Amino acid sequence: MFFIKVREDNRVLSKSCHIAIGITKEGDREIIGFMIQNEESDDKWSNFFNYLKERGLQGTELVISDAHKGLVSAIRKSFTNASWQRCQVHFLRNIFTTIPKKNSKPFREAVKGIFKFTDINLAREAKNRLVGDYIDQPKYTKACETLDNGFEDAFQYTVLGNSHNRLKSTNLLERLNQEVRRREKIIRIFPNHTSANRLIGAVLMDLQDEWLSSTRKYIKFGK
Repeated sequence: MFFIKVREDNRVLSKSCHIAIGITKEGDREIIGFMIQNEESDDKWSNFFNYLKERGLQGTELVISDAHKGLVSAIRKSFTNASWQRCQVHFLRNIFTTIPKKNSKPFREAVKGIFKFTDINLAREAKNRLVGDYIDQPKYTKACETLDNGFEDAFQYTVLGNSHNRLKSTNLLERLNQEVRRREKIIRIFPNHTSANRLIGAVLMDLQDEWLSSTRKYIKFGK
């Protein structure tokens, strides 16, 4: 999700642009929808997810995102039979922001080591050892609690995604957002909502065509 500026009745307003990407069972990437809304909130995310389902989205097994409260709440309400994969990149940042940078390298490396596992049981064992070793040290207590509380959600891809590394973060979506921003930044302020929809929609269609023209699978499931 990113923000754009749109002019309405001579006012310049900030709007949120929501984009969703799907990975098919065949391992192909697909842009499944976008929506420009007035804000980022639980209700707005729910509106977006309902829109995607109205367009035909079904059979969702895994939803990958960061841990924004409104977003996670909407995911759990809208995809009741799907697992939520917490983006590991964002999760690591959340953990490391709770500790001092100085003299914390051994702890940081130990945490990173946990996220190299693609077997949730081995990762859990490593996590438990680390928490046991560090949680009683005041400067690491908060980090250990954050890791412990968020661990299971951060490793759901190992259960449902054949442990494929491309399913453990939102990197694909982040790159897509950056590319859309790069192409639309020449328009500092959109003259209206319709023009924003038209330009961003055209950019996404171009990117989808590029993906479709590729002869390589984004993910080779089972390998």
